[in-house]
Amino acid sequence: MFDFVRKHTKIMMFIMFALTIPAFVLVGVDGYRSVDGGGEKVAEVGGQGITQVEWDAAHKVEADRLRSSMPNIDPKMLDSSEARYVTLERMVRDRVMALAAQEAHLVTTDARLARELQQNQTIASLRKPDGSLDMERYRQLAGQQGLTPEGFEARVRNDLSVRQAESGVLASAFSTGAQADAALNAFFERRDVQLARFSAADYVKKVELSDADVEAFYQANQPMFQAPETANVEYLVLDMESVKKTIPINEADLKTYYEQNVGRLSGKEERRASHILFNAPKDMPASEREKAKSSASSLLEQLRKSPERFAELARSNSQDPGSAANGGDLDFFGRGAMVKPFEEAAFALKKGEISDLVESEFGFHIIKLTDINAPKQKSFEELRAGIESDLRTQQAQRKFAEAAETFSNSVYEQSDSLKPIAEKLKLEIKSANNVQRQPSPGQSGVLANAKLLSAVFNPDALEKKRNTEAVETAANQLVSARITEYFPARVLPLGEVKAQVRERLLATRSAELAKKDGQEKLTAWKSNPAQASLPASTVVARDQAKSIPPAALDAALRANTSSLPAWVGVDLGAQGYAVLRVNKVLERGAVPEVAAKQQRAQYAQWVAGAENQAYFQALKNQFKVKIKPPRPSEGAVVGSGASAQ
Repeated sequence: MFDFVRKHTKIMMFIMFALTIPAFVLVGVDGYRSVDGGGEKVAEVGGQGITQVEWDAAHKVEADRLRSSMPNIDPKMLDSSEARYVTLERMVRDRVMALAAQEAHLVTTDARLARELQQNQTIASLRKPDGSLDMERYRQLAGQQGLTPEGFEARVRNDLSVRQAESGVLASAFSTGAQADAALNAFFERRDVQLARFSAADYVKKVELSDADVEAFYQANQPMFQAPETANVEYLVLDMESVKKTIPINEADLKTYYEQNVGRLSGKEERRASHILFNAPKDMPASEREKAKSSASSLLEQLRKSPERFAELARSNSQDPGSAANGGDLDFFGRGAMVKPFEEAAFALKKGEISDLVESEFGFHIIKLTDINAPKQKSFEELRAGIESDLRTQQAQRKFAEAAETFSNSVYEQSDSLKPIAEKLKLEIKSANNVQRQPSPGQSGVLANAKLLSAVFNPDALEKKRNTEAVETAANQLVSARITEYFPARVLPLGEVKAQVRERLLATRSAELAKKDGQEKLTAWKSNPAQASLPASTVVARDQAKSIPPAALDAALRANTSSLPAWVGVDLGAQGYAVLRVNKVLERGAVPEVAAKQQRAQYAQWVAGAENQAYFQALKNQFKVKIKPPRPSEGAVVGSGASAQ
């Protein structure tokens, strides 16, 4: 089937085009996206499915958002199975809470929606100088989230309704000071303990190993001594830098760009001005604004007659507390530093000139331009390298989308080699040996990308040595790879790993001896405490761990103290064993009032969070939520079909 598709790509594209266009006409873009036909269901909420395609799309949007807000974030974190699972859980929660809001008939009115959008800082930044919304940029904002403006507004409306549903629980949650103090005192309770450690390292010399012991351990634990599967691969990277290299720049374009932008490239012009302000904010009554304007006009007439008195009159009349004492001086400023009307007036004046009345959101200004700092114009040769880089970047940004489409199509259509697309886009075929299915710790570069490695070791790419699909490994970066040679996992011969086997067995046996000795001492000391050989006692608590291992601290705080002293044995795994004696239970102690208030507030938040989580769990049961992929920590592959709830 797939071979037929590869050989008849153009025919299949025509058929898909013919089938897709009517669907868009009938249901629209957002409606088409909502059609439940995007592959197998990975979750169900109230009988409605979340498909693999929806999950992938939502995670891509989330990953893109995180990349834009945190450019230095490790791409491996975004592509990990854990990160993908978090996205799925968020999608499930959104669906659950949306259904809860719907059942409670919580509706967001148009007025409430409009108020929320007006308060949104991101949307506020899209407004033009006249206050109207830049619809083109608004569409782009919505498009970055895979939505139309209507779809974006529907999402905001839904979020507001969900917020109402949650606020009913969060706002009603409370805890009294007595409850908080009782819980916090118990949580931070202190205990006087003595700890005897039986370190595995101290028993190493007591362990005797024969060759037979080593071989038996090797035979019983062969998975520990495997060489992982590896592959030699070749790969292509399409990114902005590689596209730049293919773009020719001619001398005429460079000189035209220089002539059009020399002023900007040479540096920003700065201007120094003084002003006299008469306060008249927009919300001031009209009569008061007229009075302020009249006063400003009268003063302007005086300045026209005696311009040399500007500083004197500014000190006595200006209502700007920041500049009045300095005769209205605002020092040097560039474009973008002042409100628009003020900037336009200041940059239109000649040195020494006084403006007409300038109205801004603060009131009425009289402006005097006192100096101009114009940067020296740089020559073409001085700016040539920067201009060439700018032009290449601009053209590369326009060309990248086209190159990315060609790249994605070609690695699929000519799947048995990377050479054709490398020659077409003038890319360098790179190679790497001993590539593993999982990225090595500390590894960087595209071959540290978990999504790409998953594609490389996909059965289709592995068995048939085909190109992988074009994988996005970073913003504006696509990679395709193919295996040239594959080496399956194998158990290493005992002769190669004998030292490792011996070391592991030695660690295991010494830990066993430490545990055995510790348990014997625990039994003896319990029956005859006077024989116990313990170090000096120390006081520990959850916020005072001292040098006690976490497992021992946990055991000390969990010990049954109905009868003291209390004895506890703690298995420290490869580190050995510990014996604890809890001598006393001590109260938490005095807490400064400021810290106590903060902790009570934190406790109240914990209570509210716990009640909200309990509410969500009840809703999950009500709406019969099923999440099919198991959690990554359980060792399963995210996106698999095994059902788990």
